[in-house]
Amino acid sequence: MSELDDQEEPLSTFLQQNYNLSTKPEGNGLSVDSECSVEDLQKRVSKFIYRQNLNNRYWAAIDHDNVRIRKFEQKKVEKKNKHPTPPSTIKHGW
Repeated sequence: MSELDDQEEPLSTFLQQNYNLSTKPEGNGLSVDSECSVEDLQKRVSKFIYRQNLNNRYWAAIDHDNVRIRKFEQKKVEKKNKHPTPPSTIKHGW
């Protein structure tokens, strides 16, 4: 998720400032150092996603004891022809 690579630091400061949750980088994500339930953490991460206007592309999911930010799978939409050819009308002149 290349769009979220630069969001790790803002997420960390958001959790620290608003909820007093200390975080530390761990592998490919963040680790929360306080006693917070996974459901509460998911709600807080969802709030961060909403405030960053990323909620139309991403959502927070609980995966075992982790909260992961997932990307919505977009369906490929067939492009409709704006100017379709009208059906031919045959006129008989006999």
